[in-house]
Amino acid sequence: METREWILKRNCSIAPRQLAWVFAILCTVSLTVALGFTLHGAWTILVFSVIELSAVGAAMLVYARHATDREVVMLVDDGLVVELFQGSCRHRSKLQLHGMRIAFPAGRQALVALESRGQRVEVGRFMSEWKRYEFAQELERTLSARAGGTAALSFL
Repeated sequence: METREWILKRNCSIAPRQLAWVFAILCTVSLTVALGFTLHGAWTILVFSVIELSAVGAAMLVYARHATDREVVMLVDDGLVVELFQGSCRHRSKLQLHGMRIAFPAGRQALVALESRGQRVEVGRFMSEWKRYEFAQELERTLSARAGGTAALSFL
């Protein structure tokens, strides 16, 4: 049987490597200006520039750490594998296809819940409400076709 895969990831406008270049350019410009003022006797500008760049660097580090966060849902021969990548953490769950239930809560911030044999995994953190609904329907159709109708879509 063929493997089906869904990759659900953040919509990031800049990659971590590009962000590092932007930060390097920002540091160069800011420190050049600060050093110019320092040479003219205004040494406090350099202190505030270093504080500013430290704060911006910390914010960019947090952004870059989570820029590659994603969820991967793979339909393999013997089940459904869900991998969640958040920062440096990776969580992997394997669900059996037999008795699979897809629960889509009606709340705005609610996630798509995949349940099988007492195990529950929630996906869709990086999708809008309507995209989560479409994903749940597509997954339900795919599972029903693969498992002979044993998957069920329900709304909580």
